[in-house]
Amino acid sequence: MFVVGLTGGISSGKSAVSHLFEQLAVTVIDADQVAREVVEPCEPALEKITRRFGPEIRLANGGLDRKALRKIVFSDPRQRDWLEQLLHPLIRDRILLKLDRCDSDYAILASPLLLETDQHLLVNHIVVVDVDEATQISRTVARDNTDIAQVKAIIAAQMPHDERITKADDLIDNSGSFADLKPQIEQLHLKFLAQARQEQESDLGK
Repeated sequence: MFVVGLTGGISSGKSAVSHLFEQLAVTVIDADQVAREVVEPCEPALEKITRRFGPEIRLANGGLDRKALRKIVFSDPRQRDWLEQLLHPLIRDRILLKLDRCDSDYAILASPLLLETDQHLLVNHIVVVDVDEATQISRTVARDNTDIAQVKAIIAAQMPHDERITKADDLIDNSGSFADLKPQIEQLHLKFLAQARQEQESDLGK
């Protein structure tokens, strides 16, 4: 399976890009969705998180209050490290299961922490969705009703912009409108189909 890793800073537009790939019948595995799955009420990880941070990080329905937890971990690096050590292996294992079940010509692994974790070892090609920091801040504040200081803390905790760009095999410019994205995705789709077929032919020849 040829796997394309899709990443970018907060509010760079990974979801919009993922949606366009899905419209082209490409399987998209969303690491954020997987991260939500591993902390559902039926999952052992949620109980460990509750013991660590207290019942106040649970919603009335028993689910995780992600906004409350995010406020804690992005104000204390030690707490964020603990949470990442708990969740990252669980997320990685579930991503591998989903990749095993993939039946499209290639798959997209969309992950905000693709380059900060060992998830990048699961992909053959890296695509970065790129926007400037001012756009990230304005989009996040509007979307999540989060204060600017917290958004800046999240950005600071992610890989620096310039370093992320140097690790990209392809860049997607999302500084424009949604309509500007479509031709970029269609062009990349053709490229990835060719690379996936080349990979399959190489495997068959071994």
